[in-house]
Amino acid sequence: MPTLVMKFGGTSVANLDRIRRAAKRVGVEVAKGYDVIVIVSAMAGKTNELVGWVNETSPLFDAREYDAVVSSGENITAGLMALTLQEMDIPARSWQGWQVPLMTNSAHSQARIEEIPPHNINQKFAEGMKVAVIAGFQGVSPEGRITTLGRGGSDTTAVAFAAAFEADRCDIYTDVDGVYTTDPRICTKARKLEKISFEEMLELASLGAKVLQTRSVELAMRYKVKLRVLSSFEEQSDTAGTLVVDEEEIMESNVVSGVAYSRDEAKMTVVSVQDRPGVAATIFNALSEGGVNVDMIVQNVSEEGITDMTFSCPTDQVARAEKAMNAVKDAGELEFEDLLVDYDVCKVSVVGIGMRSQSGVAAKMFKILSDEGINIKVITTSEIKISVLIDRKYMELAVQALHDAFELDKAA
Repeated sequence: MPTLVMKFGGTSVANLDRIRRAAKRVGVEVAKGYDVIVIVSAMAGKTNELVGWVNETSPLFDAREYDAVVSSGENITAGLMALTLQEMDIPARSWQGWQVPLMTNSAHSQARIEEIPPHNINQKFAEGMKVAVIAGFQGVSPEGRITTLGRGGSDTTAVAFAAAFEADRCDIYTDVDGVYTTDPRICTKARKLEKISFEEMLELASLGAKVLQTRSVELAMRYKVKLRVLSSFEEQSDTAGTLVVDEEEIMESNVVSGVAYSRDEAKMTVVSVQDRPGVAATIFNALSEGGVNVDMIVQNVSEEGITDMTFSCPTDQVARAEKAMNAVKDAGELEFEDLLVDYDVCKVSVVGIGMRSQSGVAAKMFKILSDEGINIKVITTSEIKISVLIDRKYMELAVQALHDAFELDKAA
């Protein structure tokens, strides 16, 4: 039998009524002849509640016990989904990560998937089971301890199962009906895309789009897993949602496919460091070891052997960055005059595979922002992306202006 993977996020299984609704969608696919692997998240809000309990009990918690607690939300949903399917006379069984087993490394709370042996589940399919309901977000370490994959990890679980079982497709059910050219809450002209390439989706996910977890898109691109993003709350059809596919499967596309933004950015400047070989390595090695995810980097023009180094990072990592910089300064590894932090910034990006063959996108983007009186603080580019750091108060204006100027409300 062909295999289909269906993943339901927290809002899609937020209560028993929504679990029943999701189960009916599973039943439709079973009736088409699929063996279905269902990946479920915890009910909406449950993981945050569990994390809160851990922090209240033990602020400096043992990561192994953290995983044991926060993974329990998915176990409840998996059991309830299996029971609901059984009530519909669909042979179903729930599986926790260790029962599959979904093998990970030992990096608790941020584990990486290493292997999913298909034997156990395939044997049950052969015996007549039609639906395997898997608790997402969790696995088991080589030591036999429960691990979790990081927030949003159920998306990664779903794609990994689709790859391991060579599924026809992996359907990700969320509270949105697909991938849009930008956030519809900011721009009313935002258009739902029928298809988007893995590379574009990866850039959008990493730049602030909340539709898919970045790691899940990386995995889908590596193993050529066809993804479909669609809503649990819309009518079911074969053409619903957005397909995330290889670039070769997209006949024509706009030069720019989407505009993304991230509010949670901070700009940090290391003031007056020596302009000599090794200084940048010292700064960014320290930040890496401190667990800081640096994004945009710019070095000012050197004057008399002194320069400033500016970079951006998530706002919730500023304290780590300050600690890392002060540690290398105290150790005598780096001299600098000051460390400045600007929280009132945001990142706005345009993304599109069409940029590979079209010049002038950057010039057009900068002209649009200039015409709106928006000053650019930092710029970074890749082959299919241009990102700028601007004052946060201009974020919505920038998104709307770029969306209009690149005519993203119109299909290619």
